[in-house]
Amino acid sequence: MRPRPFIPEFLDKPGYVRDVNSGKIWHRCEMRTLYVDTDRSQVVYHANYLRYFEFGRAELMRAAAYPYKKIEESGYIYPIIKTELNYYSPLFYDDLMYIHTRPARIEMVKLQFDYLITRADSGEICCTGFTKHCAVNGKHIPVEIDEQTVNLWNEFPRS
Repeated sequence: MRPRPFIPEFLDKPGYVRDVNSGKIWHRCEMRTLYVDTDRSQVVYHANYLRYFEFGRAELMRAAAYPYKKIEESGYIYPIIKTELNYYSPLFYDDLMYIHTRPARIEMVKLQFDYLITRADSGEICCTGFTKHCAVNGKHIPVEIDEQTVNLWNEFPRS
């Protein structure tokens, strides 16, 4: 089943849009597919959407003035412990896409980002999904989520 259309409404804050249908606010960045991203059938290979999710997540963190590099420098690592991807429409070589990312859930040691990828030219939804992460220290022992990341969740515009 296809999701409801994603209809972005631009906000005063650059880089952020609100989906008219759901009311959710997303950070938005753009990326163009590379030839190396495609497979023999000339569509983007399914696993590459995880790379696009990472790009969206990194851009969101950078826009929030808290790039992942700073997180690691402060002694925290957030490995992925679960993913989900739902595919609706393929991307091809040189397609321009919008990657929409938002902080979703946060628990004591786990957090989740949600993603939605659309074609830049038509707005058609190509892929949705999430990544769930666990906060660990340098010894890979689970720890409470760092304060700055908690602040990111609390300060992210919700509606």
